[in-house]
Amino acid sequence: MRSVSLLSVALALGPAVVIASGTLGFALGCKKPDGSCKQTSDYEADFDALQSVSKLLRIYAASQCNTAQNIIPAAKTKGFKVVLGVWPDTQESFDADTAALKATVPGNEDVVEACTVGSETLYRGNFTGEQLLSKIQAVQDMLPGVTIGTADSWNKYADGTADPLITGGVKYFLVNAFAYWQGTPINNSTGTYFGDIAQAIERIQHIAGDNAKNIRIINGETGWPTDGGSNYGPAVAGTNNAAQFYKQGVCGMLEWGVDVFYFEAFDEPWKPDSVGDNGQAMDETHWGLYTANRQVKFDTSCPYS
Repeated sequence: MRSVSLLSVALALGPAVVIASGTLGFALGCKKPDGSCKQTSDYEADFDALQSVSKLLRIYAASQCNTAQNIIPAAKTKGFKVVLGVWPDTQESFDADTAALKATVPGNEDVVEACTVGSETLYRGNFTGEQLLSKIQAVQDMLPGVTIGTADSWNKYADGTADPLITGGVKYFLVNAFAYWQGTPINNSTGTYFGDIAQAIERIQHIAGDNAKNIRIINGETGWPTDGGSNYGPAVAGTNNAAQFYKQGVCGMLEWGVDVFYFEAFDEPWKPDSVGDNGQAMDETHWGLYTANRQVKFDTSCPYS
């Protein structure tokens, strides 16, 4: 399955997008297992646990739990890069997060990989492409020396919803793709995953035209719930299935040359159940590659050179 997926993607998109091996990063929560806010020392402990696998993290809202203020010093101490986030869904959250960025980023650009404005806001229908573009441009004006982009579901790129961002000059796109949330059986998950990312890349490159060479396209989230997680139809949670998806899907995507942010670094037992698209309560506390106490769940090495 992996070989077929890689071949079909490469044939569809051409050799220009097949580059050196991609970089693995992690989505990282801002709360400790008990739900209280992490401090700089907590992020340093997180980084110590992750450093053999990755030195790149992304967070979602700069002001929540004073994340930017606390994570930047830890990143500098431990040699990590961070992608910071602005949650633009309300004016209050937009103002709080941009204020946090303006207070923390200047002088620390060496550890700030980029900033994302929005996380699946197009998918949720909170903004049109034009409205989100204006938010991104506002943050770019505030931080002219920092790469500013967004994160959204693969289908919002593939179906043209994000076209105004591409034509509007945005150069950093995180593309989220979960075969699990499409109810895909584990043995078909790699093909689904690669197909989703391929459709998003193809659309972005087509709309960007000659400017495509200046755009970074990254898998912003992917993963699979481990033991204790909820099933989603034929997509069955379990540590063995998560390990299979990681080895075949994530490692294959990295081999293809696409950077990947795995969702997520650590289990978050404080999270309440959420209601999935199928109307059922879904456990979201077992998505970590590591347990809440920072113990890795399975072998994280990639089998491909």
